[in-house]
Amino acid sequence: MKKEIYLAGGCFWGTEQYLQNIPGILATEVGYANGNTEHPTYEEVCRHNTGHAETVKVEYEDTVIGLPYILELYYDVINPVSINRQGGDVGSQYRTGIYYTDAKDAPVIEESIKKLQNRYQEKIAIERLPLENYYKAEEYHQKYLDKNPGGYCHIGADKFEKAKKAVDKDKKFAKKPENELKQELTKEQFEVTQNSATEAPFQNEYYNEFREGIYVDITTGEPLFMSADKFDAGCGWPSFSKPIESAAIKELLDTSYGRIRTEVRSSHGDAHLGHVFTDGPKETGGLRYCINSASLRFIPKEKMEEEGYGVYLGLF
Repeated sequence: MKKEIYLAGGCFWGTEQYLQNIPGILATEVGYANGNTEHPTYEEVCRHNTGHAETVKVEYEDTVIGLPYILELYYDVINPVSINRQGGDVGSQYRTGIYYTDAKDAPVIEESIKKLQNRYQEKIAIERLPLENYYKAEEYHQKYLDKNPGGYCHIGADKFEKAKKAVDKDKKFAKKPENELKQELTKEQFEVTQNSATEAPFQNEYYNEFREGIYVDITTGEPLFMSADKFDAGCGWPSFSKPIESAAIKELLDTSYGRIRTEVRSSHGDAHLGHVFTDGPKETGGLRYCINSASLRFIPKEKMEEEGYGVYLGLF
């Protein structure tokens, strides 16, 4: 579903260039928002106190990228506590602002700002308002840095490269409905991932698999573990010293069967993976993530690019 949001983040040349690079952003346009005059010119906005903010209109595909993730990326290229100044640009037209046309976005924005505020002692200075008015800027401002690659930009080049690789994992690896999982998974895979069952040791697909590659959540495809962190623990299940990134998994207290253990589940798919123990190799941190093969899909290194996991090749 196509949605829109309007973001003011200093000079709109760089802000548009940054936002248009993000996968899931369908279209961008620069203009002047929430001022007190009609159809202002760039000269008027800069010199005649019109109250407008240089703003980027963003259209995005909500099934690919959500508003909370777009806002996180937006925060990465602004100073959210600066008032009427971004980079070397000073004036109310360079203030930061999030302007929405859908009232349902208001609580989403406020929750995002609340999380952002926890990172700062100073008060967040970003305006959050309904879009009162918006006027498209002159044509020469549209995609300005595409037309003028050497033009002024207050955003560092590294941010543009980061934007191109941005992935909203909450969308890409979202948990699937139970009826879909029942159709896609084997009976054992479903029982393990959804009902916390445990497969038999030494009789599962990956306990003795040691080729180079990555292991992803069987229910969502989210990358979880890599071969470089896999070791033979002699227990009959795949064992890893750590996940690819800590945010990919969550750990929960498990008191089933009269024992106290730490359960491991995938963050986005909420699939049961196995348990983590403290009897792993000391030289790799001492942890042993004992994982069911039925919770995983192995992608060999040579197939990672074609399956969309090329960005992880740099880990080898």
